[in-house]
Amino acid sequence: MEKSWKITLADGTQLKDLGLNGNNFISETKITEKDFKGKLSKVVFEGKVEEKNFKQECNNMELVQIAHYEDGYYFVLREIPQEELDKLKMQSDIEYIAMMTDIDMEEEM
Repeated sequence: MEKSWKITLADGTQLKDLGLNGNNFISETKITEKDFKGKLSKVVFEGKVEEKNFKQECNNMELVQIAHYEDGYYFVLREIPQEELDKLKMQSDIEYIAMMTDIDMEEEM
């Protein structure tokens, strides 16, 4: 497997010499959730697709999973859709208003 992929995280951290299998990136170096924490607001992917250079910048990514197999650490990132971000913000706003007005949202009706 060709290890031609590089990922640059928001803080400048670079994950290099990555393989790609479907939507799984593969690293021979140990990868943990800590490597991504707070660093996924902007992610740049660079590699080769059908012998052509590829570069894509994505915002608001999240780590889906990390799995360790014999040949390396497989991990998947996904971009959070704007609709999902909007829902999370609205829920956060509702919880903040409830807290500020002393409303118990856990109360059963």
